[in-house]
Amino acid sequence: MRTETGTTERTHERVRLVILAAHAVVRAGLRHLLDNRDDLVVVGEASSCEEAAAMAERERPDVLIVDPDAEQITLRALPALAVSAGRIIVLTAAKDNRVHARAVQLGAAGVVCKDQPGELLVRAVEKVHAGEVWLDRAKTAGLINLVLRRQRDPEIVKIETLTKREKEIVRLVANGLKNSPIAEQLFISEATVRNHLTSILSKLELSDRFELAVYAFRHGLVDDALMHSFVLGSDNGNTHVDIA
Repeated sequence: MRTETGTTERTHERVRLVILAAHAVVRAGLRHLLDNRDDLVVVGEASSCEEAAAMAERERPDVLIVDPDAEQITLRALPALAVSAGRIIVLTAAKDNRVHARAVQLGAAGVVCKDQPGELLVRAVEKVHAGEVWLDRAKTAGLINLVLRRQRDPEIVKIETLTKREKEIVRLVANGLKNSPIAEQLFISEATVRNHLTSILSKLELSDRFELAVYAFRHGLVDDALMHSFVLGSDNGNTHVDIA
């Protein structure tokens, strides 16, 4: 920019942002917060992962802000989105360290909780754009411990591939329910239950429902107190478990 004295004043290029959030009111609020700054500019909004991927390919934003709290936007989309977006910040209401760790594992450079002040998101954008990682200070120790646990127990990575519905079915199987009552409780067909079980066994590399029930208790997918609900008795020292 040319000044009145004829010298050239160097201007800072604005950080280009794309917002991915399912709800229009969330996108509008984020745009209002971020677009009112001289150093930031929102170049696009998207309500789905597909729309965001196309927009990132076209706009090549410096930072993509992702709200994964709606069903149609999941953390599993982060690797694909990272191909075109410079850096990714996840904005979430989730407090669970596992969600934050999963976001980082899948490519997020920053995670911001929704109950934090708006100015904190602005700072996160600035730091992430500068090449740093932004994490909630109070959660950093927990995230490090979780990463170390993953290194010790590779099964955690498998468990995180299960969908919410699949985890519900795992808990019900471990609680001794057969396909028919599971279907009734979840308001789905028995065929759908069987399909979910096939997917679960494949993801966890297990052979049958008995192995699944044992696996669920061993890896904390259900409360140990439920064990009594499907132990029916013993014969010659062998325990019988009704999970057919």
